[in-house]
Amino acid sequence: MGLTDFLRSQFIEIIEWNDDSRDTLSFRYPDDDKEIKNGAQLIVRESQSVQFVYLGQYGDLFGPGKYALTTDNIPILSRLKGWKYGFESPFKADVYYLTTRLFTGNKWGTSNPVMVRDQDFGIVRVRAFGTYDFRIVDAPKFLKEVAGTDNHFRLDEFADVMRSRIVSVFSEALASSKVPVLDVATRYSELGNALLPLINPALGEKYGLAMPAFVIENVSVPPEVEQAMDKRASMAAVGNLNDYVKYQMAQGMEKGSSGVAGIGAEVAVGMSMAQQMFNQPGGVMAQTTPPAGAAAGAAIGGAIPETVGPADAAKALGVSEADVIASLEAGDLKGKRIGTQWRITKSALADFLK
Repeated sequence: MGLTDFLRSQFIEIIEWNDDSRDTLSFRYPDDDKEIKNGAQLIVRESQSVQFVYLGQYGDLFGPGKYALTTDNIPILSRLKGWKYGFESPFKADVYYLTTRLFTGNKWGTSNPVMVRDQDFGIVRVRAFGTYDFRIVDAPKFLKEVAGTDNHFRLDEFADVMRSRIVSVFSEALASSKVPVLDVATRYSELGNALLPLINPALGEKYGLAMPAFVIENVSVPPEVEQAMDKRASMAAVGNLNDYVKYQMAQGMEKGSSGVAGIGAEVAVGMSMAQQMFNQPGGVMAQTTPPAGAAAGAAIGGAIPETVGPADAAKALGVSEADVIASLEAGDLKGKRIGTQWRITKSALADFLK
């Protein structure tokens, strides 16, 4: 080997990198302490970009193409090194290849509940998970804030570094969007698209990333909030609770009748009997546990209490106690709550039946 061949072996003449891993985000070109020759060829393929770094300062950025590295096409690096009149000698610089293609199907999730303020339920703890797509759009910012000086920064490392940051951005976007929890739990795809305009500016400004797709696959809330949501949905499905209770009473009478022909008559008789029980003194509602030997269905005289509880009202109406309480809470049936107990007057029941 001649002196010329030896010197040539100490210089980098062609800089290129082929990625067959499909999971590399950034890769520092290995120089083995060699210097880059003046006029060396730089090859950047599609879905790649190259960032030069000199003494910790970011220099020139190259997109796809083939370049001869001279002072004419690396002006930033020339300024950093102080080449005022061109250069003939080799130079040292770190060369980072970055993959700019779209990385799809990356998972995200909240390891701990996220506290959000909801207009219906107040402060609610929310857990969520899903997937997102991203790509690198600002190489210097990505290298500085995410990859650092890692020689080979892979997707699994990115997931570990960014998981909490993605959740933080999601939490801030969800809080600023003021989307009700009821909508969060039912409209995943619409919510993901609605959050993108809030997530992308934060990701681009902080980490040099863009997120074309953000998918929410599941949102869960504490059991007590789920029960409140189920109750609200049930009330919305029922609509008019007054009509619903009457419908339930009619259904109960239908099960005890001999046929369809007797339904209408039994409904009318049942409502009439219920009215009589509360309008006449000594009615059925005044009864307590029948004494031993009393004939089934025998009426016992006595004063009827001015007010009754939900259980007695349910018996009179032929519905469940839960239906009566639901009507009381909705305001269709008038009553007074004393502590944890409801009390209903005879006149309120009579007005309800009318």
